Amino acid sequence: MRMLFLEFDTEAEWGVASLGPGFLAAYLRAHGHAAAFLRVAHDAGMDAIAAGVRAEAPDLIGVSLTTRQWLRARAVLGALRRVSNVPVIAGGLHPTFAPEAVLAAEGIDFVCLGEGEGALLDLVTALEAGAATEGIANIWTKGGARPLLRPPMAPIDGLPFTARDMLDERPGVVHVSTQRGCPFPCTYCAARMYDALYAERAAEDGAYGRRRSHENVLAELRAIRAAGPLHYVIFLDDTFTIHHPWVKRFCEVYGAELRVPFSLNARVETVNERMLHELAAAGCRHIVYGVESGSERVRREIMKRSATNQRFRDVFRWTREAGILATANYILATPGETMAEMRETIALHHELQPVDFAFFVFYPYPGTELFYLCRERGWLPENHLERPAVHRRSILRLPGITEADIETIYAEWTDIRARAAAGRTRAEHAAAAEDGVRARAGVA
Repeated sequence: MRMLFLEFDTEAEWGVASLGPGFLAAYLRAHGHAAAFLRVAHDAGMDAIAAGVRAEAPDLIGVSLTTRQWLRARAVLGALRRVSNVPVIAGGLHPTFAPEAVLAAEGIDFVCLGEGEGALLDLVTALEAGAATEGIANIWTKGGARPLLRPPMAPIDGLPFTARDMLDERPGVVHVSTQRGCPFPCTYCAARMYDALYAERAAEDGAYGRRRSHENVLAELRAIRAAGPLHYVIFLDDTFTIHHPWVKRFCEVYGAELRVPFSLNARVETVNERMLHELAAAGCRHIVYGVESGSERVRREIMKRSATNQRFRDVFRWTREAGILATANYILATPGETMAEMRETIALHHELQPVDFAFFVFYPYPGTELFYLCRERGWLPENHLERPAVHRRSILRLPGITEADIETIYAEWTDIRARAAAGRTRAEHAAAAEDGVRARAGVA
């Protein structure tokens, strides 16, 4: 069979495509099927989209969706169904945690819950044979019953390397994932919810969190280098620095063989001064840290993050001293946060002095703990799935702060960003540009 993956842009600027299709296409190709990629620009008209789909002549269309992409994808897939009978499967974060709403939409025939490689191959096999699709683990067929979950694939070294043509990367800049799963209980993040989704199977089949071997990661990078230029590696793991022995050995083998500059995501709880110097020696040039709030109460009681402000101060200082550029991410208007606490975040930001930063108004992503809290307390509007997922304003009816308060804080952050940009060095501008790519791709 021939499968076409659609990637829905939500902004005009370029960003790396979803990683999911890169894994899935590689797996399908390894089993004798074909896969193609089509980027759907945010302003593309339906005639052009339909023509692009027809040109690929797919037997199955796949989409990997975040909540930010949902409304655009729903509109396009509904219109596409009126001119095409090609079946469509949706997977990724949003379909996994809002499957009923996704399946109810016109033009979507299947939803994949959780991990997709084996499930998608089973679906393709069934469709090709004209067999029933009910009963395939992880695959929810429109009108059918919710499926059982299959065990997580293990070891993940057995998976084929990511299909690079599905990512639409810039020449020489590659995006690599070394693990699946996140052990941290952050209440605002959907990444953790995959672990919760598989929790009932954990005792029998092992935890969802898995990591590739160093040799497997290096083998993929060698293959990339053999196929073309390799100038910069962006490791997309939610927290690259989870397991210190793994990171230490990575620094040794990567630094000895490749030394290609790279960036990663980390938490201040998972790094120390020695590790940062080891990462720098191996080629690390940029780390993105999730600070989220300058209020220790907000982080501890609402976000379930225990790090102190002093820990943030120390880690950002150690990072600078190691010669690594640091970016900070912040969340504004978290449910239960006060105006004074939002200003504590601004104060901590000035102390941390990151080379760049991103700030987002909180959005209650389906599947997260804070999503359920907002729904239970009546803060979430009933039509939340019909409203765009944006990070410039809140869709919540929050007690204690108003829309005007949020607009005021957002404007203050915008002004801070403008003044910071004016004073950056050339190297800092390069890091900021790279972080912009990561943020637009939804991977910061």
